[in-house]
Amino acid sequence: MTLVLVVLGGAVGAVTRFVVDGAWRSRRPGRFPWPTVVINVTGSFLLGMLTGLAVLRGGSPLVLQTVLGTGFCGGYTTFSSASFESVRLLEQGRWRAALGNTVGSLVVTVAAAAAGLGAVHLIG
Repeated sequence: MTLVLVVLGGAVGAVTRFVVDGAWRSRRPGRFPWPTVVINVTGSFLLGMLTGLAVLRGGSPLVLQTVLGTGFCGGYTTFSSASFESVRLLEQGRWRAALGNTVGSLVVTVAAAAAGLGAVHLIG
């Protein structure tokens, strides 16, 4: 049953990513992959919160961690798209944007995960 829930969580996460990406691009078209950055940052923050609930508070059941963490966050966030977009920026000769996307995404997503963990710590 857990496997089915993880698959469903992943499907919901992927659909959510598709909707967020599409909504962003329709309102703010641009040359920099901001939608992917925003998606990965918010997903990392959520995963940090789930980790905080599990580790700091012990209040998150394993199945919930698995369904939301592995399923939803795994389907919602996208390392492959971020990598592809960095390569695409390089192919366009936009090496500064590619470097900013690669390094910036890494730094900001790790900071977002730490912020999610910290938020749980502060709340309770």
